[in-house]
Amino acid sequence: MKLNKDNRIPELEHIIRDAGAAIMEIYNQDERGISYKDDNSPLTRADRAAHQIIFDGISEMDVEYGFIGEENKNESYLERKIRQYNWMVDPLDGTKEFISRNGEFTVNIALLQDQRPVLGFVYIPVSNMLYWGAHQQGAWVMGPKDKTPKPLQASSFAWSDENLRVLCSRSHLNEKTETFLKHLNHPQQLAAGSALKFLRIAEGEADIYPRLAPTMEWDTAAAEIILIESGGTVYRWPELDQMKYNKKDLLNPYFVAFGTSQQNELLNKIRKEIEA
Repeated sequence: MKLNKDNRIPELEHIIRDAGAAIMEIYNQDERGISYKDDNSPLTRADRAAHQIIFDGISEMDVEYGFIGEENKNESYLERKIRQYNWMVDPLDGTKEFISRNGEFTVNIALLQDQRPVLGFVYIPVSNMLYWGAHQQGAWVMGPKDKTPKPLQASSFAWSDENLRVLCSRSHLNEKTETFLKHLNHPQQLAAGSALKFLRIAEGEADIYPRLAPTMEWDTAAAEIILIESGGTVYRWPELDQMKYNKKDLLNPYFVAFGTSQQNELLNKIRKEIEA
């Protein structure tokens, strides 16, 4: 896959920025139309508005591809699994962050080929930062003042290093994650919302993101390909092998994401001790 017009790069940038603009229009309003789904997770007018913009734009662009989204009535697995290409979308990743107005939410669009992401866009509406990556073509970021995109380079570290920068979710620091941290050498705990954790590693600003708690496929697909193309790695946990998407159950396995690392045998030791 190459970064050219056939990848729909300009179209996707236009779509994702339009979705972000719709989110920001609602962001500072007193009435944001907050409701709750069956699983008690929040849903806002911004989720719905961004979803419609992305769905309409992608539907016009690639009618033959499938569309899997958090706010979409998705095809059955029997229909999805026969498609070679599927779009996977989270129109507002970090709805809780949106509601709390801390700015740490993103718009995520990924293209899956079979069960792997081959193209991913993540947009941060508050800061107007756009990140993307394409299979074997690198990862890039473009800020509001940038005229050209800049390449991303993931952090580099050894698992035995002191003061590794570890990203931990504010609301998901469970027992397994705490145990993981205890096996590292005086780690620094950093906080970030939504897909931003992957991006911080891709930018070289953090080293490790252990997610030993549930996520959905649309939460990670776009950010994963960006991190991988920046030189990082994402392994499902505890198997320590490649993530798979467009599964029958769209719930992700646990995973650990990290930058360019050395001494990976220490990671395997940590896995064995945690899962014993």
